[in-house]
Formats: sequence, structure tokens, C-alpha cells
Amino acid sequence: MSNPEAPFSPSLSRRSLFGFAALAGGLAAAPLAAQSRGGFTHGVASGEPGPDRILLWTRYRASQDTALRYELSSDGNFANIVAGGETTASADRDWCAKAKVEGLAPGQWYYFRFIAPDGEASCIGRTRTLPVGPTASFRLAVVGCSNIGFGWFNAYAHLAESDDTDLVLHTGDYLYEYGLGTYPSKEQLLPGRTLMPATEIVALADYRARYATYRADPDLQRVHQLFPMIHVPDDHESANDSYRDGAENHQPETEGSWEDRKRAAVRAMRDWMPVSDEPWAAYEIGDLATLFRLETRLQARSKPFDLGDIVARGGTDPSRIFAALKSFEAGEWRDPSRTLMGDIQEEWLANGLKSSRTSGKTWQVLLQQVVMTSLQTSADIAQGMTDAVPDYIRKRILAGVLTSQAGLPFNMDAWDGYPAARERLLKSAQEADANLIVLAGDSHNGWASELTNLGAKAGVEFAGHSVTSPGAEGYLPWIKPSDFAAQAVRTNAQLKWADTGQRGYMSVTLTPDRATSEYRFLNTVRSRSTALASTTSLSTLAGNHALTIG
Repeated sequence: MSNPEAPFSPSLSRRSLFGFAALAGGLAAAPLAAQSRGGFTHGVASGEPGPDRILLWTRYRASQDTALRYELSSDGNFANIVAGGETTASADRDWCAKAKVEGLAPGQWYYFRFIAPDGEASCIGRTRTLPVGPTASFRLAVVGCSNIGFGWFNAYAHLAESDDTDLVLHTGDYLYEYGLGTYPSKEQLLPGRTLMPATEIVALADYRARYATYRADPDLQRVHQLFPMIHVPDDHESANDSYRDGAENHQPETEGSWEDRKRAAVRAMRDWMPVSDEPWAAYEIGDLATLFRLETRLQARSKPFDLGDIVARGGTDPSRIFAALKSFEAGEWRDPSRTLMGDIQEEWLANGLKSSRTSGKTWQVLLQQVVMTSLQTSADIAQGMTDAVPDYIRKRILAGVLTSQAGLPFNMDAWDGYPAARERLLKSAQEADANLIVLAGDSHNGWASELTNLGAKAGVEFAGHSVTSPGAEGYLPWIKPSDFAAQAVRTNAQLKWADTGQRGYMSVTLTPDRATSEYRFLNTVRSRSTALASTTSLSTLAGNHALTIG
């Protein structure tokens, strides 16, 4: 932690401060729903931190547009209010209200609340600004892929209970668009974890109702209450495998225009989340790091390849299938015009990496959605597969083995589907002499890799496992997760460690010399518990681009 002490008293630890604030009516330990009375329905949140600014959020339902007063204080009792003003909760924004507060001191914890005209106050939130100058340590909690139907958000609960982070980073799939009984299926659905609406979300009202459902979860509310969050949306905030012009889970003939659906998804997110309207942004963490929030889904992404379509070109003849895959590998797959970020964002990032290193920042950290490491399927994956395996899984597994034999990765929706774009990004990091750390979500599994480009080291990647969404263990029941992880490491040169069977989150600590990711695995998501099953730590030294386990 860069500042383990309480903001208003150097003699009180932050955990002690919570007890003090609870007695004072501040950050009570009771469920947040019990703290919200009357018009305040979903707690408070903060995000988009800077050295002198923060974005505050709340929701207040009323019969008409309502002016709310907000207050920011250096203490939990609000004896020293340092900033304040007004914002409006309106029906046009689904009663969500935001306030951008500026002129704050760097590297400080603050407390905030909203007050309605009748005197009703929201629960008290806590947030912090980013440091300036010499920074000995800074800790990031990295979370993602939180499907409410698969289980309890125990990762969020543990994060809040541990209280050892400075900033929460969400790698996307904050919510899922599917209707009830689709993903998870009715058999997989945890009782009590229901959805509004029960159908797939398509229109603006649908997306807003789904955010309201997720944000009613007490553990998610608690995380938002205690820490600022930077959120980068992945595909399920709109629709599965989304890209610039469509999505795998969007059918125009029955669901209307993709542009209309995309607009609705983005607007609901900007209403309900403590995020800015900027699709990408950079955040400076003292002299320690620059954090780059990327947009790789809706602005510019080319349509992902479907390996099933490529395999189908060969019919049922294995030799023809292999020839079709090799032709694809040599041609379409390497097309330099294919992109995730687009020319404008690519140039912005390349310049940002150079500027960060020139200014003396140690680490250049990418907050983005999908795995960058190249991952191929092991030929051993099919061993032990029985006739009980559903046909669609069998076909995917066998196709994965064939694609690997043809020199192709298996996930065309990740950076593996855009090798020229990945090469451009990593080349820009190499040319900037960046200490590149890539943070990723999306895959539901934990991966730690040493990234290479054109035969040279380029950085490291910490790809996080999910809060609740099932990983490989849900699709490969004939293989022990530990055996599958070992196969993956043996098969892929960049991959140094993997966990493909547990849920949780990452705690990433940055210091001037070292970056460490502690993978925290929860015992379960099927009942409420903050007990950890285990942890694994991996670290890299500045300038090294290599990983050490333990």
C-alpha cells in the first residue's frame, strides 16, 4: 500500500478507522441495503481518479428531477469538508447522478456522501486520488467476469474484507446479457440469483434493469463504496463476441439494429457506472506507472474469425481440413488491416508508452479485456473424452486439436485472432523500452505469461480468472484442471503458469523494482463465504520481462 494509514489520523489503521466510522454512522459493516433509505437505492460509487480529481456516483429515485448536494471530506465524520456542489438525479439518466470533483490533494483518501433536499443522506463512500511524485508502492485489485447466476460475488466480498487495495480495476463482463436459463442453464443457476428482466437484454430499458439487478448485490455495492474503480467493458456489457459492426449474440432480423443496441448498452453503462464518456484514457500513478485503459470491442474491432467456418471449408476429409487451416494461417489470419483498437487508438497508445518512459515512469500497464498471450490447444486434450461428452463440445475439441497442428491458436476472439495488431502493439512497447504489464480478463481462467514479439522479449501478462463465470473445468470434465493447466504450459512457450479451475481475483502490487500479481482463489461461489482456498504469486523485475513463481 502506498498509504496504509487512515486519512485523518496517522495513529489509526484503516481497519480501525472502519470501526470508528461505523460508530459515527459512516462506513457501517451492516449490509448496504440496510443503509439506503427512501430515494437512495443502490449505494454510492467512485471512479476515474486523477491526482486532483475523482468522479462520484449515486442513484436517487424520485417523482421528478431532483438536485442532490454532494460533500467530500478528509474524515469520516465530515468535520472537514474539502469540496462540495450539486448534481441532478433525473429520469433521463435512470435516476443516476454523477459529480466530477476537482482541486483535491494527490494520494489522499476521502469520504463522500450525497444529500437529498429533504435531508436524507446516502451511505458514506470512501475514495482516493492518485499519487504524485515518488511512490513506493501501489496496489491494484483486478476483477472480471461476474455472472450473477453462477454464484455469489465472494471475490468482491473478500476484496472489501481484506481492505488492502488502492484502486479496483474491472476487466469487463461486469454483467451478462443473456436471458434467464441460457447462461447459466436452469440446472446451473444458483437459487436466489435471479435476473431482471428475465429475457435477453436488447433495449435501453433492458440494460438499465440488468445493471439495477447486479448493483443490488451487497458485495458489489460494498466494493464500490470502499474503493474507486476503473472499468473497461468487454463483450457481455453489450452482447457476446461483440465487434464494431455486430456480435455473435445479436440477430438483426429479430433484435433490430446493432447500432441501436450498441448505443443502448453504452448509454446504460455510462449512466450506471462511475465512468467517463471517453472510450480510452491514461492514468498516472506518481513516478511509478502509467495505466492505459483500452477500448477493444465496439469502436474499431474487426469481426472475429470463426474457426468452425474455416474447418468447414475442408468438409469431412481431415487432409482437406488441415489444408484449409494452413491456407487460412498463411493468408486471412495475418491480414494487417484487421484491428482491435483502430489506427487512432494505436497511435495514441504508442505515443503514450514513449511519453511514460521518457518521463521516468517505471511501469506501463494496459487495462484491457482479452488475453494477449498466444495459446494453442494441446493434442493431449482429447485423451479420455468419452461418448458422454456433448457433440458440440466434442467438435470444438477436435477442431482445436486440428488448428493447433496447423500452427493456429484456438481463441480467435482474443488477441490471437489479430496477430498483426498484436505485433504492432508489442513493437511499440519494445521501441519505447516499456516495462509492459498487460492485464486481461475474459477467459475465466488464470494465465501468467512472458510476452515476446519478433523473437525478443516484450513484457509480461497477468490474465485474471473470473469472479463467478466457469472456466475450463466446466467444459472439460474428463481432465483434472491441474492436468489441463500443465498441458497448456507445456504446449505454449510464452505461458509460464496457469490455473483453469478456480474463481477469484488478482491483487497486483507495483513497486519501483518489482511487479507482483497474487492470484487469490475463493473456496466456493455456490455459498456466501470469503474463505480462500489458496493463493499463488508471480512477479517480474523492472527491465526483466520475465516471471518468477512464488
